[in-house]
Amino acid sequence: MSEKPWGGRFAEKTDRTVESFTASIAFDRRLYRYDIQGSIAHCRMLAKQSIISEEDASQIVEGLCRIARDIERGDLELDESLEDIHMNIEARLTAEVGKAAQKLHTARSRNDQVVLDVRMYLRDEVVIILTRLRGLRQTLVELAKKHINVIMPGYTHLQPAQPLLFSHHLMAYYEMFIRDSARFKGALKRINVMPLGSAALAGTTYPIDSEYTAKLLEFPEVSANSLDAVSSRDFVTEFLAAASICMVHLSRLSEELVLWSTAEFGFVEIPDAFATGSSIMPQKKNPDVPELVRGKTGRVFGSLMALLTLMKGLPLSYNRDMQEDKEPLFDTVDTLKGCLEVYEKLLPRLKVNREAMKKAASRGFLNATDMADYLVTKGIGFRDAHHCVGEVVRYAMDQNKELQELSLRDLKKFSQAFEEDIFEILTLEQMVNRRVSPGGTAKENVVKAINEAQEALKLEAVEDESHKRKRKTPK
Repeated sequence: MSEKPWGGRFAEKTDRTVESFTASIAFDRRLYRYDIQGSIAHCRMLAKQSIISEEDASQIVEGLCRIARDIERGDLELDESLEDIHMNIEARLTAEVGKAAQKLHTARSRNDQVVLDVRMYLRDEVVIILTRLRGLRQTLVELAKKHINVIMPGYTHLQPAQPLLFSHHLMAYYEMFIRDSARFKGALKRINVMPLGSAALAGTTYPIDSEYTAKLLEFPEVSANSLDAVSSRDFVTEFLAAASICMVHLSRLSEELVLWSTAEFGFVEIPDAFATGSSIMPQKKNPDVPELVRGKTGRVFGSLMALLTLMKGLPLSYNRDMQEDKEPLFDTVDTLKGCLEVYEKLLPRLKVNREAMKKAASRGFLNATDMADYLVTKGIGFRDAHHCVGEVVRYAMDQNKELQELSLRDLKKFSQAFEEDIFEILTLEQMVNRRVSPGGTAKENVVKAINEAQEALKLEAVEDESHKRKRKTPK
């Protein structure tokens, strides 16, 4: 049983059951890189402010760099009795450099150290997620451009409603993922706040330079309130909320791919490399990837609910309950990244059955609204036109025909306003291309949206590359 850094206060050693119960090393070990980077920056600040000597600082930094290499190689055995990654690194540092290591924790608490590590970790992960979201949006745009002439039925209440371009449908998801990206970028601003210097809860008496530490760690902002800095996890909650919304969009796309790939729809075929078979039915090809993405959505929702429940009754400031923030956070990061990556690879290989889509769009009276609009152009009020076309639809159903299959003589039974030009308006191409209102499905609108999206994606890529070149990791 290792000696605890806080053991001076206690007459008894910690029970082994308690050590195991309270340990977080099994999951917070992934924070080691950020813990070491944060410690190096903190150490350099202490030396700059003459709180510790340059000689001690040099030993500490060299020791921390050796520990980082040992962890990378798998040469450092982590001890559960030391609770977490922070205490494991500190214990190893003491073994490496001796008494100088005891000075590293000056002007710092595990409370501000932990939240620093989480902020640095989440900052990097959000950047990766934004990159994958951009990749997914790029994939959607390319797919939309490739299938710009494919017409499909649009649905409300899962009932055929009006025809639209398949590309228009894809670009709807592009818009959803644009908003997701904006949410993550907004969250990143609130994640990117440096809490180190808050210590346990009230700040520190040492003459620290938080701005210097923030500069070393590339934080544009320092926390304004020490109590808030160590006791708040709303930046994690905000990330989980953004992730949950993003998963809603991925889940809706998944549901459509599952439906569209059924024999009943036959709109798309999922590539073999992204599907599985049945252990008993040789003919089966199951859309497991979309189904799993749809299923993992509930998992991410659960993480959000877990953290909201965790935080809702905690008095300020830090409480050990907050250790439970990491597992749902880590799981959500891994889940979301995995879902984005698999869709970025699946969608370009999706097989689109344009004939099945066109056939489905040609039946079910999807041109009824256009017929009513035609009557409006002839001077009939929309409600009267709506009622008239409803009667025409009922008649066509009795005749087992579509509206475009009726004769002009049939139509004139319901209104003398019908003329021969009605049939041109009822074609799929006309129904689609006449919808030129902003955001409508007309081909000229969709082509414009695709072109604008491509330009925006290029600009994002350039900006991201520029940001990467500017970022420097503390040595």
